[in-house]
Amino acid sequence: MTADKRFPRDVFAAGPDPDTRFTLANERTFLAWTRTSLALVAGAVAVHSPFFELDAWVSNLASLWLLVLAALCVGQAWLRWRAVEKAIRTGSPMPGFGAPALLAVSVGVLIVSVAVGVVVVAAR
Repeated sequence: MTADKRFPRDVFAAGPDPDTRFTLANERTFLAWTRTSLALVAGAVAVHSPFFELDAWVSNLASLWLLVLAALCVGQAWLRWRAVEKAIRTGSPMPGFGAPALLAVSVGVLIVSVAVGVVVVAAR
């Protein structure tokens, strides 16, 4: 397949085709972040379900937070894939990546928030 027919064109035109193993490893990382995003969406649906006896504001806030995180994960997955693929093709250094730390902190804040919501409901 020629570079001019692959999407995104600017990535595949950035240099020669690298060793396939590196490209496939980059794809696996992209798919892992996509799976993480899907898990966050599933968590948003679960938190919003009546199974958890949370106040509506806690449920809504947690669901929205999880959906925002899911959107950020998908966006980061795409941007990271592009940046790494270009670096592999051009022989440039790998780009930095702060998304795992941001995700960990965000999920931690969510856990504390939901725990507070559960305690508030239990105290009634």
